[in-house]
Amino acid sequence: MDISKLLDKKKMTLIFFDVLILNLAYFLALYFRFDTNFSRIPYDYLSAFTIYTKINTLITIVIYTRYKMYNMILEYASYTELINITLACILSLASHVIFMTFFVKKMPLSYFLFGFMIQYVLTVASRFAKKMLIHWNYKEDNGKKNYKKALIIGAGSAGQTLKRDINNSNCGGKTNIQVVGFIDDDPRKINQYIDGVKVLGDRYAIKDIVARELIDTILVAIPSVDEQEKKKVLKLCNQTNCEVKVLPGIYQMVSGKITMSTLKDVQIEDLLGRDPVKIFSNETFDYLNDKVVLVTGGGGSIGSELCRQISQYGPKLLIIFDIYENNAYEIEQELKRNNKDLNFITLIGSVRDFKRVEKVFKTYKPDIVFHAAAHKHVPLMEVSPVEAIKNNVRGTYNVALLSLINDAKRFVLISTDKAVNPTSIMGATKRVCEKIIQGINDIRASKEYNKLARVIIQDGDRNITINPEDLLEGKNPRTEFVAVRFGNVLGSNGSVIPLFKEQIAAGGPVTVTHPEIIRYFMTIKEAVKLVLQAGSMAHGGEIFVLDMGEPVKIDDLARQLIRLSGYQPDIDMPIVYTGLRPGEKLYEERLMDEEALTDTHINGISVGRPLDFSREEFFGKLDKVINQENIDELDIVATINELINTFIGKEEI
Repeated sequence: MDISKLLDKKKMTLIFFDVLILNLAYFLALYFRFDTNFSRIPYDYLSAFTIYTKINTLITIVIYTRYKMYNMILEYASYTELINITLACILSLASHVIFMTFFVKKMPLSYFLFGFMIQYVLTVASRFAKKMLIHWNYKEDNGKKNYKKALIIGAGSAGQTLKRDINNSNCGGKTNIQVVGFIDDDPRKINQYIDGVKVLGDRYAIKDIVARELIDTILVAIPSVDEQEKKKVLKLCNQTNCEVKVLPGIYQMVSGKITMSTLKDVQIEDLLGRDPVKIFSNETFDYLNDKVVLVTGGGGSIGSELCRQISQYGPKLLIIFDIYENNAYEIEQELKRNNKDLNFITLIGSVRDFKRVEKVFKTYKPDIVFHAAAHKHVPLMEVSPVEAIKNNVRGTYNVALLSLINDAKRFVLISTDKAVNPTSIMGATKRVCEKIIQGINDIRASKEYNKLARVIIQDGDRNITINPEDLLEGKNPRTEFVAVRFGNVLGSNGSVIPLFKEQIAAGGPVTVTHPEIIRYFMTIKEAVKLVLQAGSMAHGGEIFVLDMGEPVKIDDLARQLIRLSGYQPDIDMPIVYTGLRPGEKLYEERLMDEEALTDTHINGISVGRPLDFSREEFFGKLDKVINQENIDELDIVATINELINTFIGKEEI
């Protein structure tokens, strides 16, 4: 079917009716002016009317076209279309008065007034008749069909637009929703009617109104409200048993795309909402443009999101480096689909393998390095501490040292709030990593390369000792080493939310380690956006700390997720408290007492003051840790304590 032909047919039909209405209107104006007696109309008036008809028709059609009266979707005609029709008819009248009076014949004033009124009424009717018929049929069917009762949160422009779209969709058979009322916090709107629907109360009346009106669905249409307020409203909605859907954001309001299809189910991220990260300008990310960027752990949750966002800023080459081929393959395929012009390569390898990482640096010469490769699961690392040291500590030292040797411009370590006063092996190893990058940065500035730890690698049956001082002789690297520290990210592999969802899907119970345990959360996208912004501010040696918002009780999180899934906590879905796991804290800390935070010019990013420690002593002990072939697990706590003095671990593992 040729859509363009249908559109032309519709346009020609409207033009035909407009010509008919226009000429009928002014003929009837003469007819009524002379007491509905055709024989009493003076010949010169009839002659003037006949002469001007063609000119009037042409001018009016041009005016109507200028006001887009032939591009209206009649089912969705609204106040905007009514204003356009009004202005077009007034302009048509003005041209009629001027041209008829000055160039044809002076006509009675009543001729113009009667003609305009008839023209205006019939033109409006021609545009709104279809919509009125649709709504009349809707009201007729309203009592016959089994409609879902809906409550719209927000009686502003977004809510009103959504309500009109629901009516249109109902009439078209696309939906079966009856809007019972609005909710709005503006006291001036309460008990008023908007488009025939009453504003029933404010947010605090939601629960009572839902019970009284037997509401099935709550539609949240407050896209311009800040995330903290939206979170509070959603929590109130979540206390009911209703299906809850929400408009994603203000973009829909600005673009005019507010329809039923733009609504989405409420996610747990919405209930933990915070104001979105503000980006000053894309110039913030110019340091990535036309650069070779290496992302270690590029297939993981944070690493893959780094790859997605970096791909938007024009890197010369993006290197995805990961030991897990399945993860690396998934992000590779995604980037191929979504970024056809992106130049990137996926490499398989371990950060533990110095020679493999060295080959990557020598072959591709990365300018920017984001080090996201790490073992991160606290309980697993408690029973496999040696692997945590090999991967987190030695892996970080390998990549950082090779960044220095090959004069990469910037090295960004992805750290964690578990590194602050750590009680777990994983957190302790990440604190060691922070000290590694601060120490290397200071040694780079002082050029005391003899203080750096050696790297001993196996080559068949023999060991080869790599001395950084030899590899850096005669070089003047300018690599800036920084770390970015943040808490839990929503939806990352192995995090609590996917676990809760699996447990709910399996019928429960949902397991929480402790009723009082709290954590900081942010979305992966937000965390990575801040990481990239922090990278733009690096001068070397900083530990940037991301603002994680307000802490969240994991017990509350579990209960909210259970409600979102359509169950009642402790009634339909039991919650079981299992006790804190080895190395687990009741609460996480953002910084140590000595790390006084200083705000940066970017909201959401602070910088901690570097702690003073002996670089020579630290790297001397690090040499022993990363190069010891057979580390006794019983000595792990003592070994870590030699590197950091804030580790509060168990004496026995």
